Amino acid sequence: MSVLSGKKILLGVTAGIAAYKTAFLVRLFIKAGAQVKVVMTPAAREFVTPLTLSTLSKNEVISSFTKEEDHKNQWNNHVDLGLWADLMLVAPATANTLSKMATGNSDNFLLATYLSAKCPVYFAPAMDLDMYRHPSTKESFEKLISFGNVMIPATSGELASGLSGEGRMAEPEDILNFIEAHLAESLPLRNKRVLITAGPTYEPIDPVRFIGNHSSGKMGYELAAAAHAAGARVILISGPTHLPNPHKDIHLIRVQSAREMFVAATKYFPSVDIAIASAAVSDYRPRISAAQKIKKTSEVMELELVKNPDILATLGSGKKDQVLVGFALETENEEENAASKLERKNLDFIVLNSLNDKGAGFKTETNKIKILFRNGTLKKFDLKPKEEVARDILNEIIELINE
Repeated sequence: MSVLSGKKILLGVTAGIAAYKTAFLVRLFIKAGAQVKVVMTPAAREFVTPLTLSTLSKNEVISSFTKEEDHKNQWNNHVDLGLWADLMLVAPATANTLSKMATGNSDNFLLATYLSAKCPVYFAPAMDLDMYRHPSTKESFEKLISFGNVMIPATSGELASGLSGEGRMAEPEDILNFIEAHLAESLPLRNKRVLITAGPTYEPIDPVRFIGNHSSGKMGYELAAAAHAAGARVILISGPTHLPNPHKDIHLIRVQSAREMFVAATKYFPSVDIAIASAAVSDYRPRISAAQKIKKTSEVMELELVKNPDILATLGSGKKDQVLVGFALETENEEENAASKLERKNLDFIVLNSLNDKGAGFKTETNKIKILFRNGTLKKFDLKPKEEVARDILNEIIELINE
């Protein structure tokens, strides 16, 4: 998952020949999971059509303060648009627009939106080489950087004038990579190592049958995706599930049984900073797993079970500086049982699910949780998609490590 996933990106397009590249840029942002809205200077419409960019972004492209609908003039609100964005990018950024941005000259909708933006602003200059080197242009660069704006440097190459030199707008792929790398520098879990267990475990009775549970692994996979998006290096130990790896950079280890998960978890735990045990691990396994399929020979079959190793308790007993988080899925005496588990297993906090809450638990796209901390504080959350629940849990961990 890209760090841009879920981000709201406002793309400002100005009147330079490099404007044609913005179609590719919008595609890359959308592919990265971002929402994109485009604003243009009036003259930029001569270089790339609003229809192209609105089709690719799936949002209306705005280039003026008013629009006509049903023969009534309506206002395009630059303030709302500036507040909507998580980041703004002006690309291509011509010398003319850069000068106006630096001096606060708000003579078009794009510039008014820029002045209203509360988010980080990036700009990718594009102009001929002599314009790029001109003292007034350099002054614009310096002013904008002093405002906290981030410059994506132009590259050298063939320019629209036929000359070759510095001033060519960075390629769309390079702009995307630049923004991702810049955002990654400030991610809250950058350089942190996170271990997550997810999904069920299957304990074989024979080659055909097993003891398991209804866990889909969805919550753990969303936690892995959220941790990666927050900058962490993630190890995901997953029981049997059909879910794909959330990101190619996540180290996914697939296991079947509780004992296999125990071996993997205890192997990696000493080297991580944070561990989140969200897997629904089978408490028991058959004492004997038959080598061949058991035939139906009687009305009753007795199955002797033995305890599986307690993964979370083992991690808790060996915990040093790590943050350790567990889950509790309860049906009765919920908070009392969760508090007991928190204490017995030496957790920093525990995430409580109740099967009595509609939309929570296994095989759902949503979850409703409570978080119980060691000091007895209980924090309650509304029913949310598991993706948002994962971010809530990660935010609590981030607050904990920043205390």
